[in-house]
Amino acid sequence: MSSIPLIQVSEVCKSYDGGRTFAVRNASLAAPQGAFVSLVGASGSGKTSLLKFINRLIQPDSGSICIDGTDTAALPITELRRSIGYVFQSAGLFPHLTVAENIGMTPQLLGWPSAKIAARIDELLDLVELPASYAIRRPATLSGGERQRVGVARALAARPKIVLMDEPFGALDPITRDSVGTTYKRLHDLLGLTTVMVTHDVQEAILLGDRIAVMKAGRVIALDTPRALMAGNQADDVIALMSMPKRQAEQVRVAIERGDSQHA
Repeated sequence: MSSIPLIQVSEVCKSYDGGRTFAVRNASLAAPQGAFVSLVGASGSGKTSLLKFINRLIQPDSGSICIDGTDTAALPITELRRSIGYVFQSAGLFPHLTVAENIGMTPQLLGWPSAKIAARIDELLDLVELPASYAIRRPATLSGGERQRVGVARALAARPKIVLMDEPFGALDPITRDSVGTTYKRLHDLLGLTTVMVTHDVQEAILLGDRIAVMKAGRVIALDTPRALMAGNQADDVIALMSMPKRQAEQVRVAIERGDSQHA
């Protein structure tokens, strides 16, 4: 993994109400090529805004975002967005289009030949572990997990180097969430992607990310490996957040022991 950031977000700010309310305040984030960065923090901490700065779905008031050394403000916005995969929480599939049409949308906009698009659709269905027969189905006929797999396939269709994910597995049940998350992590590693993912689930952040950015009140207050952040040498807010999986595991253990003793 290169030490030179593929994504460099520097001192970005975004305010509303004439500057009285800040969604993001002087936040910086670096993601080397091949990194999987999990963005965590309480609701309203600025995670999704920071994510959307990267492909300019939201424009910051100040600061800069560079991709591969180029300031994104200098790039045509359509070109930028089509070069970056994006996975939404609810998959965001177009209901009137088939699975194949949803997946092939960006390649079609980029002018790929139809044969190349068809081959890419077949390849992606296999990569996200869906049968080839799903190509002709509509999103309404799929389960939540299947729709999200299609959403991942669509994000990868034009072979992006970067994928942004906004709570991509949050609407799924725990078993499906784990399965789809594991599939995406395999693809991230296999394809050499650089991923930035917003999640409220600290355990998910730890399991999928090799770097975790902790946000509070619009700022990135910590950015490091899961091991380093869980070592306990951070600010109190970071320690409280990163120790949550351990606390939950202990609560589960106590609850099981209590139940066992009551039925003894």
